Amino acid sequence: AVVSTQSGHYGRDTKDSADTAQSFSNAHLKVMGSPAPSGTNFAAQFGHMAGGYDSQYYGYMWSEVYSEDMFQTVFKHAGVLSSEAGMKYRTSILQPGGSTDAIDMLKNMLGREPNSDAFFKAKGLV
Repeated sequence: AVVSTQSGHYGRDTKDSADTAQSFSNAHLKVMGSPAPSGTNFAAQFGHMAGGYDSQYYGYMWSEVYSEDMFQTVFKHAGVLSSEAGMKYRTSILQPGGSTDAIDMLKNMLGREPNSDAFFKAKGLV
């Protein structure tokens, strides 16, 4: 439930306490398939999520998804020094610049809708 404080700020009504170390440990085990390092509290020191960088970090992760998709789809198969792949990047991404929506440039580069398959593979999650 959303609550108002005396200062007029709004926030969420939450539990009186939370065990962030245990929550992270549970998530780590579920996602990574291995226990989190004992004696640590990653959530307490990962300032990206609580220090105003959260939305920027989200955008950064999406840029990794898209760049990995481009690399695996175009450059890995053609070779990173391929003039054909380089020209495709130049004409699809660099040349239009801000005149075309980024997602449209990406679709043009890939020749299809982008997806996160290459990203998950690169992270060892599939």
